[in-house]
Amino acid sequence: MSPTTILERICGLFASDTNEHLHSISDALLKGTLQEPAHPMSDQELARAIREFRSVPVSDRTIARLSQRPLEASRRDV
Repeated sequence: MSPTTILERICGLFASDTNEHLHSISDALLKGTLQEPAHPMSDQELARAIREFRSVPVSDRTIARLSQRPLEASRRDV
């Protein structure tokens, strides 16, 4: 699966405010200004990265933004 296809699938999982960022990554991959890593992460490296990511405390700003998403979704459904 190409990196662009993966990014398109990821775009569908997030709110529209992140799509611009993901599209810029996709465009960079297509233009060749962003390259795939020469060696993919090993399972150990991925596990370490996930542990590091999860160990960082969640900011108040992030919690506030995430708490707004259900409200925004319910407004769109009406």
